[in-house]
Amino acid sequence: MAQHRLTIALAQLNPVVGDVAGNERRARETRAEAARMGADIVMFTELFLAGYPPEDLVLKPAFQDACRAAVERLARETADGGPAMLIGLPWRDGEALYNAYALLDGGAISVRYKVDLPNYGVFDEKRVFEPGPLPGPVNFRGIRLGLPVCEDIWAGDVVECLAETGAEMLLVPNGSPYWRGKTEERFNIAAARVTESGLPLVYLNEVGGQDELVFDGASFVLNADCSLACQLPAYEETIALSVWEKSEEGWACIGAPKVTVEEGDEADYAACVLGLRDYVEKNRFPGVVLGLSGGIDSAICAALAVDALGPERVHCVMLPYRYTSDESLRDAQACARALGVRYDTLPIAPAVEGFEELLAPLFAGRPRDITEENLQSRARGTILMAISNKFGAMVVTTGNKSEMSVGYATIYGDMNGGYNPIKDLYKTEVYRLSHLRNRWKPKGALGPDGTVILPNILAKAPTAELREGQKDQDSLPPYDVLDEILRGLVEQELRVSEIVAKGHDEETVRKVERLLYLAEYKRRQAPPGVKVTRRNFGRDRRYPIVNRFRDEGMAAHRTDEALERATGKPRIGGMDA
Repeated sequence: MAQHRLTIALAQLNPVVGDVAGNERRARETRAEAARMGADIVMFTELFLAGYPPEDLVLKPAFQDACRAAVERLARETADGGPAMLIGLPWRDGEALYNAYALLDGGAISVRYKVDLPNYGVFDEKRVFEPGPLPGPVNFRGIRLGLPVCEDIWAGDVVECLAETGAEMLLVPNGSPYWRGKTEERFNIAAARVTESGLPLVYLNEVGGQDELVFDGASFVLNADCSLACQLPAYEETIALSVWEKSEEGWACIGAPKVTVEEGDEADYAACVLGLRDYVEKNRFPGVVLGLSGGIDSAICAALAVDALGPERVHCVMLPYRYTSDESLRDAQACARALGVRYDTLPIAPAVEGFEELLAPLFAGRPRDITEENLQSRARGTILMAISNKFGAMVVTTGNKSEMSVGYATIYGDMNGGYNPIKDLYKTEVYRLSHLRNRWKPKGALGPDGTVILPNILAKAPTAELREGQKDQDSLPPYDVLDEILRGLVEQELRVSEIVAKGHDEETVRKVERLLYLAEYKRRQAPPGVKVTRRNFGRDRRYPIVNRFRDEGMAAHRTDEALERATGKPRIGGMDA
């Protein structure tokens, strides 16, 4: 007799890459919870047993064997008559390695392979996996389940094949990382496949941070008429039951939770919190330490750290020198007090002056310049790393995307550290998210309510305070101008002429382009950080360090000497360290 009712437990969880034993244990515990909930089957995300993305780790035969042994143990346990399991893992078949999704039921294993392997942006699956053949559905207790894996629904071929071969519903496991606007993009793709196939669709996404990537969860179910039947929360683990009934029109989800998910700036902020939290937790650091300068970048990083870990695990250090203003000292102390963190002040004059004394014979007869400024930053970086070494806390770096784009950072100085939660946020976005945090914080945040980034920090002009009266915009365009130019160059790959046509000064655009290219060597040595834009530095944007290309475009007739005069610096070399 055909089954007309089905309960699917949706396991939106946070697996750890490489922790096969821990992921297996979590799957076993979740199956037991699903049994208590009355589920017929529990669904896990893409490559759950391995953790996603496993990158080249998945090529190790020992790792493949561990995943295979884990799924075989779990499969044997389903012989008890309890809930079946749908779970992802790498699967070797002969010489080929596949991104596989397995149905475990009654002690047996049925496997389907991912067909469309993404190989763009942050994805590199063709490097490690073979594409599977177009699949048919699997039979689960008389119900024909279509199991397209993640990218398999971004084009129509796999779903079309499943529909034509008798699938009754689509259960899609995902490892879909967050970037701004991703929620709407997923809904549009899922709705297109539902419309084409006439089948309901479960979109189950993992949650958690993995290096630069943040997986936001936000799983959902669409019925065959594209109505939203289920919406799980973003940025948190959950095991949710979805109840299904079959009528003459087919299967429909008639009962499941629906919540509101964060969007826009709230989503960006929550992603930064989760990315930092999981990087610290999964690497087993006891806490973090960062330099608190009295400026907005370090203030928002401190707030993110407290929201991620709690104030007791965050140590802020003010490292003043002769150019540090009284205003900065007051603002840093007030910010630390508002966040409730440990705060220490360590003047860096002995270190800086010791370096200058040591180098004086070698530098004799040469004027002071950026070299001496960078000694300050490098002294601070060394001190923070020493604190990290002594107490085990990870150093959080605080450079925003605007600074990292144009090299406005000191390598082996303020770039020292383990992780950067604002690496993919432009300066204008840092301001916007700081205002947001003062009136809101994400669910589960461990920091205090209310204003934590003080009005004076938000109001004052940005400065590195490496010389008397220094302001960022002595050497950079205003940040609203700079950020718009950078979005054109980085996110959109626009020609210089196209950016100029938007109303920007040509020489300014050319200067920014040049700085962007020259800073590539710094970015290669920068710590990882949360991805929130469509195109971050690192996984998404891979540029050569040695690179003489410049977009001459409408100014191709100009000589090198004219361009040098226009930008104020030589075309090749002269990089600000």
